[in-house]
Amino acid sequence: MAVRALRGAIQVDADDRDQILEATTELVAEVMSRNELTTDDVISVIFTSTPDLTSEFPALAARKLGFSEVPLICATEIDKPGALPLVIRLMAHIETDKPRSAMQHVYLRGATALRVDIAQ
Repeated sequence: MAVRALRGAIQVDADDRDQILEATTELVAEVMSRNELTTDDVISVIFTSTPDLTSEFPALAARKLGFSEVPLICATEIDKPGALPLVIRLMAHIETDKPRSAMQHVYLRGATALRVDIAQ
């Protein structure tokens, strides 16, 4: 088994607790689905959000999806002028037999602008 990292991001419309939880749920579910993962495959997940999102921790959505035994942490992105606002990002560390080239990174909603080269 190899350790791989998966990236993803999603943009919300406002700093609203329900929007943060719903968007994070969508992002995590899509990362898991596209990469055919279960929570047993996940080593840890780092969530970040832009400084304009403070209504809820994105990790709470993952906990509600069953990530109860997976180490999770939240942090704030650097407050860079001109950066895309209202964005939740994740980096998941997983165990897999798949090659790095088979990893499906997920960029949804307005966050597709962050990685036009790989966004689906």
